[in-house]
Amino acid sequence: MKVLGISGSMRAGGNTAILVQEVLKHISDKGIPTEYITLAGKQIHPCIGCEKCKEEKWCTIKNDDWPEIAEKMIHADLLVIGSPTYYFDVSGQVKNLIDRTYSLYHDRRLAGRKAVAITICADKGGSRALETLEAFLSTHEYGYLGHIIGRGYLPGDVRSDTVAMSSAKTIADRIVSYFGTLDD
Repeated sequence: MKVLGISGSMRAGGNTAILVQEVLKHISDKGIPTEYITLAGKQIHPCIGCEKCKEEKWCTIKNDDWPEIAEKMIHADLLVIGSPTYYFDVSGQVKNLIDRTYSLYHDRRLAGRKAVAITICADKGGSRALETLEAFLSTHEYGYLGHIIGRGYLPGDVRSDTVAMSSAKTIADRIVSYFGTLDD
């Protein structure tokens, strides 16, 4: 059992990172292995629509960080994916990551796992960004365990969002409970 958390913020210690790590902290406190990846500082080129992945069963774009992240997604039992809200949607870095997983779709390489989606917005747009994450998860046939929409603009602001911070524990408990049913 392993939970992978991905923060799609370009701020390594920003609000998205804080909330994803808060969920992971509660999970690891219960003894479930977690891993955290920030997309800050990573290079993920956009999908170029070449369709070569249908034959190769893997994205053929070279020289970026996508393959390492994709391998971790494939080997995780549960994904916690978070994105800040940029113009009412996910960040460009998250969108590039999502688009490149098209290469994994042909053989349903992500299907059957569970997932949680997290978005952060300063004021509005978190619901729309959440729809993008949910569409990604649904397309890849993830089982959906819930979501959190946090509020914050400056790094650290989300800590003042008591609803989001308490939701992190609630979602983590749901994840721990899910893994507990696998042991039965």
